[in-house]
Amino acid sequence: MSDPLRSIEKRFPGVPTLEGAGVRLRRSFSNPEVPLFDPFLLLDRFGSTNPADYMAGFPWHPHRGIETVTYVLDGRVAHGDTLGNEGVIGPGDVQWMNSGSGIIHQEMPQRTEGLFEGFQLWVNLPAKEKMSVPAYRGLTSQDFPTVTSDEGARVKVVAGEFGGSHGPVEGIPVDPTYLDVTVPPGQPFELPTHPGYTAFAHAVDGSGTFAGTDTGPVAAGETVLFGPGRGVQSRAGPDGFRYLLVTGRPLHEPVAWYGPIVMNNRSELVTAMQELDRGEFIHHRRPIVEE
Repeated sequence: MSDPLRSIEKRFPGVPTLEGAGVRLRRSFSNPEVPLFDPFLLLDRFGSTNPADYMAGFPWHPHRGIETVTYVLDGRVAHGDTLGNEGVIGPGDVQWMNSGSGIIHQEMPQRTEGLFEGFQLWVNLPAKEKMSVPAYRGLTSQDFPTVTSDEGARVKVVAGEFGGSHGPVEGIPVDPTYLDVTVPPGQPFELPTHPGYTAFAHAVDGSGTFAGTDTGPVAAGETVLFGPGRGVQSRAGPDGFRYLLVTGRPLHEPVAWYGPIVMNNRSELVTAMQELDRGEFIHHRRPIVEE
């Protein structure tokens, strides 16, 4: 007998949060939810038509031990880091940064006419990779394949695989899948998932239901964590349903977390903060760019 479809185990409406130098965003999950989302640590959604809500941005700050994934839906974000990478990502673009042993960077939104919107996801690194050489991937919307199913659903493949198309983000230790899914009104749609992997979805627009779940429609802005199963089946509501589906191999490792630094024990956190105070946080400075 094949495994059943995944059903929703928990729902997260998100919490309004002020981050960076004063950016208003909505946090779906973070360190209180460890280890529910293992290997994922945090999901933030930013979105506003008021520049005062985001223009303060995220000035220079450190990261160690994680990968940060910034996905812009509308607007533009300027980036710079201690590896020498700099540029601007716009609608549909993705910045996938491996902070490894330590990086200092900034992400500064640019003033936008209309809506400024996107996501940042934190992906944990396994213990053996936490002090690896940092790396940066800057990817434009044209880099991602989009697959259209028989039901008319459209799937943008950022990482992982769907319908024979592979996303450009490869070689990530936790083997993530990151899909941007749009399902037409009233239509069902099924996506396979790796057995044993953590899987969650975030509703971007519209609403929909998931098979095996009787807790009502999932509305825009809500994040749901799935239980085990062979895949996820959604059915779009009357206005259609757009959601992010993210899966990854859990690490089952201890998590020690302080601000933008995520290690495996308190001693490693203390070392990181001491290095930061002494100006010794950055172990690698040469420009490294992964395309």
